[in-house]
Amino acid sequence: MLTKMLLVRHGETIWNHACRYQGHTDIELSETGRKQAKSLAAELKKEKVKAVYSSDLKRAYETAAILALPHNLPVQVAKELREINFGEWEGLTYKEIMEQYEDLAAEWYQYPGQVRLPGGENFEEVKERAYSTVLDLLQQNDPGTIIVVAHGGTIRTIICGIFDIELNHAFKIGQDNTALNIIDYYPENGFTVLSLLNGTSHLGS
Repeated sequence: MLTKMLLVRHGETIWNHACRYQGHTDIELSETGRKQAKSLAAELKKEKVKAVYSSDLKRAYETAAILALPHNLPVQVAKELREINFGEWEGLTYKEIMEQYEDLAAEWYQYPGQVRLPGGENFEEVKERAYSTVLDLLQQNDPGTIIVVAHGGTIRTIICGIFDIELNHAFKIGQDNTALNIIDYYPENGFTVLSLLNGTSHLGS
């Protein structure tokens, strides 16, 4: 027996579309994001899901609520699954960050596990709170299938945790909006296996 975690990035927001950094800023899904979530919900409706968890931010929670609807399940909130806190960068676009923080941005994109953002976090801090939460949820729900909705940066740190690789490799991991990642947990040895990464077949492309 094993526990399967369907780890999902939230749907698109207007800020995603504008390449604007969100972090802890509580932005809702766009209509495109809601359509993406509904497409994934249709793909997952045949799964026997026992629980649904989400970051407390609106874009993740709303995605989780759409995924939970076919299973008649409530969404349980885990604040530890929040996106990285971008601090002073929140609300800025990639272009604006490169213009205003050129040297720091170049360093952070190369070493995200080490560089703390001004007024925010680094990826090591995100991993400490998110990866341990994911392991706890897997153990609590053994055996069975659960849905967990989080954020692009957060999911990258979780995947680095699974492979025990440096967080400086985080940006080499793709995570599209409503990407589906599948993690299998084997309780007899506490082993986790990533069996699907950045699945987007539900988006039709």
